[in-house]
Amino acid sequence: MAPHMPAAANLRGAAFMVASMTGFAIEDALFKSLTATLPPGYVLTLFGLSGLVVFALASAFAREPVLSAEMRRPRLLLRSGFEIAGRLFFALALAFVPLATTSAILQATPLVVIAGAALVLGERVGARRWAAVAAGFAGVLLILRPVPGDFSPTALFAVAATLGFAGRDLATRMSPTTVSARQLGTLGFIVVTCAGLVLLGWDDAPPRWLDAGEAWRVALTGLVGAGAYGALTLAMRTGEVSAVTPFRYARLLVALVFALVVFGERPDGLTLLGAGIIVLSGLIVLRRKQPR
Repeated sequence: MAPHMPAAANLRGAAFMVASMTGFAIEDALFKSLTATLPPGYVLTLFGLSGLVVFALASAFAREPVLSAEMRRPRLLLRSGFEIAGRLFFALALAFVPLATTSAILQATPLVVIAGAALVLGERVGARRWAAVAAGFAGVLLILRPVPGDFSPTALFAVAATLGFAGRDLATRMSPTTVSARQLGTLGFIVVTCAGLVLLGWDDAPPRWLDAGEAWRVALTGLVGAGAYGALTLAMRTGEVSAVTPFRYARLLVALVFALVVFGERPDGLTLLGAGIIVLSGLIVLRRKQPR
């Protein structure tokens, strides 16, 4: 059995994870602010192109091919399909659903991954973790409130995005390790661009030239998104997965701050309760007993 990583490595990994989740929350807030004046498909396309440039340049500086032949493998193509679905519905959720609600529902992704790993990949999941998964899904229902008068159909965009991202994560487990993080990032932003082009066909308003404020926010969204992706890769390669992964929930805390301060949202008690149940369930699911 390999020895445990030192506490310092786990601390660095946790710091990278918090930095990554903070970056993703900033990216979400910037994206949502852009959809106030621009169609979501147009914003998603521009965001994908800006992130694509960042990762392509990173591969060029690393003297590696921007694209890998491995990307044509069925498992990576499957991953790309799930990513397109996740990104498309996530863009719609950010445009039409409160940021706090979208971020809270998205935290259920690890729970869906655990359930999918058991049902699709045949991984063993004990009764305690299944109970935590069920409780997390109950938290999602609290946020959705699927009863007449309280239910908002647009919230299903966030649910569909969660399913898409969970499918992407499951497909990533089966993807070849010969593809570098930079190449995987390039593939990811190609997929984001494709999702934006698909959504662009449904936008009511045609694309137009950006004003100065919109242009710098689009560029900043791409830079922050690429930086957050890089920090996530460092987090997962620095510390133990069981020690670093729970810090993913920092994204929800930062998103709630943005929702309150920037967008003036006031999540009600049921939304906050549901978010708390999802986070607690996720922490229980992610907690593993240390091997003897």
